[in-house]
Amino acid sequence: MNIAELNSNLTAAPHEVGLSVERLEGISTITQQLIDEERLAGAVTVVARRGKVAYFKEHGMMDVAANKPMQKDAIFRIYSMTKPIAAVAVMMLCEERKLQLDAPVSIYLPELGGLKVALDSDADTLTLVEADRNMTVRDLMRHTSGLPGAARYMAGQTTVDKRYREEGLHLLHECNLQEMVERLGRIPLSYQPGAKWHYSIAADVLGRLIEVVSGQPFDVFLAEQIFQPLSMVDTGFYVPPEKIDRFTRMYGPNPDGDLQTIDAPEGGTGHVSKTSFTKKPKFLSAGGGLVSTAADFARFCLMLSDKGTLAGKRLMTAESAELMTRNHLSEHLIPLDKKPDKRYAGLGFGLGVSVRVQQTDWIPASQVGEYGWIGGASTEFWISPRDELVAITLAQHIPFSELSERVKLLVYDAILEEIPDVHQKSL
Repeated sequence: MNIAELNSNLTAAPHEVGLSVERLEGISTITQQLIDEERLAGAVTVVARRGKVAYFKEHGMMDVAANKPMQKDAIFRIYSMTKPIAAVAVMMLCEERKLQLDAPVSIYLPELGGLKVALDSDADTLTLVEADRNMTVRDLMRHTSGLPGAARYMAGQTTVDKRYREEGLHLLHECNLQEMVERLGRIPLSYQPGAKWHYSIAADVLGRLIEVVSGQPFDVFLAEQIFQPLSMVDTGFYVPPEKIDRFTRMYGPNPDGDLQTIDAPEGGTGHVSKTSFTKKPKFLSAGGGLVSTAADFARFCLMLSDKGTLAGKRLMTAESAELMTRNHLSEHLIPLDKKPDKRYAGLGFGLGVSVRVQQTDWIPASQVGEYGWIGGASTEFWISPRDELVAITLAQHIPFSELSERVKLLVYDAILEEIPDVHQKSL
């Protein structure tokens, strides 16, 4: 389904869904300000309420040097916003009884059975102990698996870090999902499963899990079971040649403070590989491998917001959608303001999405009950069930832009009437 069909079937005037036109226009003002200050090249923003898109606008440039304006159908690297899509795939397979959330991962992936745990993952000498319990599918989805994050083993100097590099796990783009899991099975866990929350490679393991239990390659399963039913026509693991003119450049600040290209759409400058997102990759990353458009991802978010259904097509039950989008972390695992990365402050985690459980001074506009996630190149979505809101900001900038949090404040301020509280069920 293209943008015109999205506009005719899933849109409404702001006042029809209880939003202020004037306050939503503040999004255009703040976006243009960031562009004028050369802190962004361009962006596309979507705001929806009660299942209807009320704001959908593009600003700035896709390619600054070529003076190419941003387009509504521009294709973005959504990176870690891939994770919620993989999580929906897992929930669908759970409904088919092909997976169980609390089953040991090793039932489906024997390579990950019997893993030992590093007693102190920061130590120079490796001491291994038995795992207290099995890593579960739920652990993979909420990042309590014991597996480490990529940033650590690419640069760290402990024995565990070096073991990951020895197995080639710092070069994931050179292996497929099966090879990744085989390599993980030869290395100890960094901590006891369930003992802490640690954003990690676990989401990529879900990609292999989906392949094994569905009997389909990961990309084929997503295309047939999620993208086609939702008419997400521009979402995939690479941009085909006929669409490359819609693929945005990715920018970041240079030493002089203005913008420089980090990754060009025609390839050759990819910071992971020279063909990043321009050819089908060997490694189909469930943690960060997809590209998408604002219209495509809006359809995915509207499906989540309507508890598993969009335009009469149901992907998962309301019970599965609610389970996925509520907090699954116990209180002692939830990051607080004193933690080093304040972006995670006050966030619990559901199954593939963050869930706000506490308001913080760091992000004052956020509301308890919101869920969503970010992508590393300034893409983000969030959904507020209480307010029936969906918001998506897509920009291609590293490091992460402040656009989304500034937009969030404006979106909440645009609500024209109060909505009764809807208390989420506790786990």
